[in-house]
Amino acid sequence: MRHFARVFRESTGRTPADYLEAVRVEAARRLLEESAHGLPDIAAASGLGSVETLHRAFRRRLGTTPAEYRRRFHPHPSTR
Repeated sequence: MRHFARVFRESTGRTPADYLEAVRVEAARRLLEESAHGLPDIAAASGLGSVETLHRAFRRRLGTTPAEYRRRFHPHPSTR
């Protein structure tokens, strides 16, 4: 496993965990923009697992919360 992580980092410039979180946040971002699903569903569908993990990843990567992101970028009012 260490060999894979080392080769992955040398090839991509990021750790496998960093890459995976970025991919998951991107999936969650798209779901927030394109659907009215609730945060628990989005966290599960994107692979982040929980709303708490979704919030932490969004803060770390985008500097905002999922709810604020949705308010800014969702073209239609969400049905909550």
